[in-house]
Amino acid sequence: MSLGEVLRTLRKNKGVSIKVMAPEVCIDHTYISKIENGYVIPSTEVVERLAVYFNYDKDELLILSDHIPDDIKEILRTRPREALDFLREHFSKELKDRSS
Repeated sequence: MSLGEVLRTLRKNKGVSIKVMAPEVCIDHTYISKIENGYVIPSTEVVERLAVYFNYDKDELLILSDHIPDDIKEILRTRPREALDFLREHFSKELKDRSS
């Protein structure tokens, strides 16, 4: 799923419109629409506000918005081979199955 799909689902599950949600997270409703439709990648600050608003895992939203949490960056920097091997071992088959 993309960040926009997750946010749209969270918003709909919460039963709020973009125009109702926008002032509550201090983000313009047109910008939220652009996030949901994949036209923009929000800043980490915006992602963190959205995570708080939806009570959702901030790190997951950060990754979906192409921002890597600092602790994950550190793992990748200090143990790149092990991290890559782990990810490929655990997820490569799933990715291949999706692309087939």
